[in-house]
Amino acid sequence: MSPEYVIDGKFSVKSDVFSFGVLLLEIVSSKRNRGFQHPDHHHTLLGHAWLLWSEGRAMELTDEFERASFVVSQAERCIQVGLLCVQKFPEDRPTMSSVVFMLANEGATLPLPKEPGFFIERSSDTSYAYFVKEESKTCNVVTVTLPEGR
Repeated sequence: MSPEYVIDGKFSVKSDVFSFGVLLLEIVSSKRNRGFQHPDHHHTLLGHAWLLWSEGRAMELTDEFERASFVVSQAERCIQVGLLCVQKFPEDRPTMSSVVFMLANEGATLPLPKEPGFFIERSSDTSYAYFVKEESKTCNVVTVTLPEGR
């Protein structure tokens, strides 16, 4: 859920864009945002993606076993678009039509993303993990069909 919905109960088309960005990052990483854990920090998947992006290591977000099947430029584009979608403020997020354009046009120049919503570290207390046994890795398959040029 988008920060503005969680905090203020405000929902808009930009809330859907936020959710799509989460989904895009989950697909590229083969991990769920919910229940995501990393040994070096206590950020969510969004925070982890942001940290890697900020350090110029975005491709480390992808599953190492899946990396060979990716076209690097397309995976990096998906990560960047995903981060644009999950930016903290709704006015900074693109419209859904812009998202489709950015994903479909590799030649399009993309803006740099700003910090995502919920970029805070969670408590290091993982005692709740004993109650929630959830696999954080998913198998996602995506097919994109673009309309033919006229």
